[in-house]
Amino acid sequence: MIFEKDIEQCLVTLMNGGLILYPTDTIWGIGCDATNEEAIGKIYQLKKRNDEKAMIVLVADERDVMNHVAAPDLALFDYLATTVKPTTVIYDGALGFANNLVANDGSIAIRICHDEFCRHLLRRFRKPIVSTSANISGMPSPQNFEEIPEEIKNGADYIVQYKQEDKTPAQPSSLIKWHNGKVTVLRE
Repeated sequence: MIFEKDIEQCLVTLMNGGLILYPTDTIWGIGCDATNEEAIGKIYQLKKRNDEKAMIVLVADERDVMNHVAAPDLALFDYLATTVKPTTVIYDGALGFANNLVANDGSIAIRICHDEFCRHLLRRFRKPIVSTSANISGMPSPQNFEEIPEEIKNGADYIVQYKQEDKTPAQPSSLIKWHNGKVTVLRE
């Protein structure tokens, strides 16, 4: 019941250019429509983050990557199938994202999310969703809902109820760059 109510409220918030505070397959994140420049600006402001620093985007499946990246190397999907930890990939040639989300070199960080809540939300929203750690820039990432600063909670337009009681320590994703079949690990 909470799950579905949260999905519905997140969809309304995202469609109206708002910010959500939600659990992901890694840590709690601040999210918005990855195609909405104004909403992305709100996240940079809330986190007190330099808008030159890129943020991660979540998608539901490989097809979404194909729709938002120019000519991705399909061998990457075979590599991702072997990873145990959630893995974010920096892709060249971002397509269809808000300009203030794409790095100066045209790249974008995307993670195919396998979390039930996020996949459900992504499939219903039908667009990529920003996922950046629920903290002030430069501060430690929260390991559970309880550790999220009040300032961040107060800045969200909707806070997901689902998984707020989960105290399992969470970790950020691995971060890699894929180039010509070679992996460069940027964060384990």
